Amino acid sequence: MPIAFAKYEGAGNDFILIDNRKQLFRPDPQAVARLCDRHFGIGADGLMTLTRNDAGTDIMHYFNADGSEGEMCGNGARCFALFVRHLGLCNETCRFEATDGPHEALLRTVKGPTGEIELGMMPVSEIRTVGTGWALNTGVPHYVEFVEYANAVDVCGRGRKIRYDAEHFPQGTNVDFVEVLDDGKLRIRTYERGVENETLACGTGATAAALVANFALQPDVHKFDIKVHGGRLQVRFHRDGAQQYNDIRLTGPARRVFSGTTE
Repeated sequence: MPIAFAKYEGAGNDFILIDNRKQLFRPDPQAVARLCDRHFGIGADGLMTLTRNDAGTDIMHYFNADGSEGEMCGNGARCFALFVRHLGLCNETCRFEATDGPHEALLRTVKGPTGEIELGMMPVSEIRTVGTGWALNTGVPHYVEFVEYANAVDVCGRGRKIRYDAEHFPQGTNVDFVEVLDDGKLRIRTYERGVENETLACGTGATAAALVANFALQPDVHKFDIKVHGGRLQVRFHRDGAQQYNDIRLTGPARRVFSGTTE
């Protein structure tokens, strides 16, 4: 049976979006991995489906490129909000639930296939030191390490080693290498768990980098501009107490690249 899909990207982080309110698509791991394969499928860093519960709430189900089910994806959620808007199911504000809880996205501008989306992230209340870096959960687990030059880091080699450090991260972790450019300005490169490679951007990683930069280096800065390989992202937040971060907002671009059908 043909299944309609759309391909979106947010700062180069790309995704397959499927309107699955009629439950026609079965997102088993093999099917998801096949569709995300860049040689034999559509190609993407992940896949998301839209469903609705009995209360009429939109549900975002996120799957990694390897077929495993993910908890949250910041760039993916911005693309999801634009997808829902393109379906005519929301206007300036899009509310939905993901595995980590409810989210609200503000569609600041929408022009045809593109948009600038501000996404509300879940609060963060724990940042802990691990070796020479920091660990926290911004919807998914992240390890943040500051480096002198992000572009000189062997992201796949070092990132994979840390990602599979079972002693410190029994469930695995995403790994962010962060270069401080100035007050409120960062450069980040991320090895993503589930993609098992470096991606052009990571929204939850950008969020993690901003919070750790505030926590460890720049306590008076509450808004960060972040360079990623695929463009730029912005993170702002309120800090209440030592480690309580609330009203976390991730802003960046989203774009529909193309749409089609697949068997």
